[in-house]
Amino acid sequence: MEIFDLRVTVERIEGRSVCGLEVGDYFELTESSRVRIPPGRFFCLYALQSVIPLLPAKQRRLPESDWLEQDSLVCCPDPEERVIMRIERIGERTMRSGDLT
Repeated sequence: MEIFDLRVTVERIEGRSVCGLEVGDYFELTESSRVRIPPGRFFCLYALQSVIPLLPAKQRRLPESDWLEQDSLVCCPDPEERVIMRIERIGERTMRSGDLT
């Protein structure tokens, strides 16, 4: 099966960043389930939890008419911060479905 590696990047902050995230901060999801955060950086748990439910779908090729194929922005749930994150596909790999859980 073909699966995409993803990068989730803070694209903009429309409020005040209470959690300390900055524009350009990111994490990557690779090899189906490996989360990588650059050394010395962090990613807010609440921002992370807002994007996690969308990642499995974004890892797969979707029909062009699917809204998730066309939309890549996610907002942190904190209304004071309004951290906007972009999900982007950064690579594609072939994996055997039997190797995945």
